[in-house]
Amino acid sequence: MVLTLSPTFLLLLTAVITVSGVVNGLAGFGFAVVGTMALAAIIDPASAVVIMIIPMLAANVMLLTELSGEELRTCGRRFGPLVGSALVGTIVGMVVLETLPSGPLRVGLGLLTLGFVVSQQTVVSLPSIGTDGEPTLADRGSMIAIGGVSGVLFGATNVGVQLVAYLKSQQLSHSLFVGVVAMVFVGINAIRVGAAGVLGLYPTLAVFGLSVLTVIPAVAGVAVGSRLRSHVSTRLRRWFVLGLLTVIGIRLLLGGLGIA
Repeated sequence: MVLTLSPTFLLLLTAVITVSGVVNGLAGFGFAVVGTMALAAIIDPASAVVIMIIPMLAANVMLLTELSGEELRTCGRRFGPLVGSALVGTIVGMVVLETLPSGPLRVGLGLLTLGFVVSQQTVVSLPSIGTDGEPTLADRGSMIAIGGVSGVLFGATNVGVQLVAYLKSQQLSHSLFVGVVAMVFVGINAIRVGAAGVLGLYPTLAVFGLSVLTVIPAVAGVAVGSRLRSHVSTRLRRWFVLGLLTVIGIRLLLGGLGIA
């Protein structure tokens, strides 16, 4: 993992993180996908995944404040199995991160990104999984399975599309959905920061420091996006996020195949 910290790269990094924050503030998700996929188009994917961990944590901590104390406790009980299994899967994904070849990883990231776009389209609605109340045994089983598989993918790629799609299917209000997504990813990313250090994924202090510094544009972007949320229609938010992800996904897919 060798990065050339040129002024051009630092400017591009700041722009990517800021735009990712705006998207996250607007839609309640998308920071990891937009940021990681955009960075993976200009640096190696493993570096992109690691650099994004700390700003992801900061971005979701900001959104977590939108949940009240009671909502936080209720959602913690309801989605606890999902978070717990995702944490375990995330560690597994981070362990295998450095062994993944760059080309196939770019193709995989591109396919996951485009798959997420498809999952968020409104032509065919996603079925609801589970209930709006306390989870049953079957619900917990589904959450554990979805959380585990999604955690592995998230740990290796920063793509948590399955987690977002599952939470989308729970018929939550948009404000509650934003807070619950933040709660899930705060827990996962808090563990990932420590795990990245233990696993040696930050090979130099410069890479770690770069990740820490990106907290500033991340928080600024989320603040802007959160303010814009009430002034932007749901339809426009959807088109903006999915359009941006489509472009990034196609770029990654072609780059991984050596076409672009």
